[in-house]
Amino acid sequence: MTVVPVGAPAISHSPEYLRRRFFNWFPLGLTYATFYMARYNLNVSSTELMTRFHWTKAEFGWIATAGFWTYALSVLANGPLTDRLGGRRAILVASLGTAAINGLVGFLFMNGWAAKVLVGMSLLYAVNQYFQSFAALAIVKINAPWFHVRERGVFGGIFGIMISSGYFLAMTVGGWILAYLPWYCVFLIPSAAVATMHWVDRKFIVDTPRDAGFSNFDTGDATSHRQDKDEPIDRAYLMQNVLANPVILTLVAAEFCTGFVRQGLLLWFVPFLKEVHHIHHGTTLFSVATIGITVGGIVGGLLCGFLSDKVFGSRRPPVAFIFYLGQIGSLLLLGQAQNPAVAAVLIGFTCLWIFGVHGMLSGTASMDFGGTKAAATVTGLLDGIQYVASGLTGFLLGSLLDRFGWAAWTWMIIPFSVIGGGLMLTLWNATPKNTRVTVPKKDFPVQKPEEPPLPA
Repeated sequence: MTVVPVGAPAISHSPEYLRRRFFNWFPLGLTYATFYMARYNLNVSSTELMTRFHWTKAEFGWIATAGFWTYALSVLANGPLTDRLGGRRAILVASLGTAAINGLVGFLFMNGWAAKVLVGMSLLYAVNQYFQSFAALAIVKINAPWFHVRERGVFGGIFGIMISSGYFLAMTVGGWILAYLPWYCVFLIPSAAVATMHWVDRKFIVDTPRDAGFSNFDTGDATSHRQDKDEPIDRAYLMQNVLANPVILTLVAAEFCTGFVRQGLLLWFVPFLKEVHHIHHGTTLFSVATIGITVGGIVGGLLCGFLSDKVFGSRRPPVAFIFYLGQIGSLLLLGQAQNPAVAAVLIGFTCLWIFGVHGMLSGTASMDFGGTKAAATVTGLLDGIQYVASGLTGFLLGSLLDRFGWAAWTWMIIPFSVIGGGLMLTLWNATPKNTRVTVPKKDFPVQKPEEPPLPA
């Protein structure tokens, strides 16, 4: 087990800095929570849409696939763009576009939209995902210069609580909206929530401590040692330090697995509960399942952060390996559950292990190994490949469910948890310090100190 070296300086900040940092990341967390409400409203309304428009699971899956693959392509392109533009601009663009698209979808359904809905929803959901692709990139980009690497594990858990509240807004509150309000409000209400956070972010968010009147500091990540860490990322840096980094490429492969597991559960659990266990929107057991997603995300994020920083010396892969094993066990139990109450509880229990890994790799490890300079780019790679896999859970997993039924559902997901766990074993001791790319000295000429004046 690796621990923080004896004698390492403590991470200490002034009360003023901590207060200003709170007013930077707290609105970001709330914003991302509303983004989830405006993204997973498709998931929670899946049975309503399939019933109302007589779609098969494969047809509904095409809407999800269009969005997931748009997100995947967009996040890969928008990672370097966010590194160049800055996180504040990116989150403002994302929130404005997301609010507009969700408002448009709700308005169309409110006015009786019935022609070519499958094609139209696929296009609109894809545009929604394009704007949403900026969000995670912006958050990582903004938070990276504010937190030392030894603070990021526990912070990732705390921040995960706020993100997990987005699942509560999307799934639980979304279920209540579908049960008690006109169904198209599941798009209109998230639109209003995101629009509100756009104006909050415009008032409070800044990119770096320097922008808030404090000094930037050495964060201890993969690029903190570079003299050009505040310069925009270029193609040469991208090729040398990101695309040629074996640790980052292994994380990319692991996030492909995480993407299939995560969306394989989240996209299909609502029709699973309805068709197999007869659990409907607005019922107690539906709330148990959806609140369980939120609680599972919170517990998983906090547990991952604590184990990573306090037990494994800020190493992320050992914790991710443990949580991949947890995914395998919980998915096995979920697939065999016969009791509706047990199935509802197991949805949240499974999410504990899924969200723990997702937050650890996509959020924390991307800051560590991408560094302050390339945080958004690495997050884009990890999120992008995750959503490539997520796209397969739409039309492909939907068509397989049409053919083989729910008995095969979790068995089609488990192999990806097995592969992800195996990949983490290969990175067991990886840290930003021992995986930095060596940079030739000529890139950073060292100025000679001035010679002291001769004595008189």
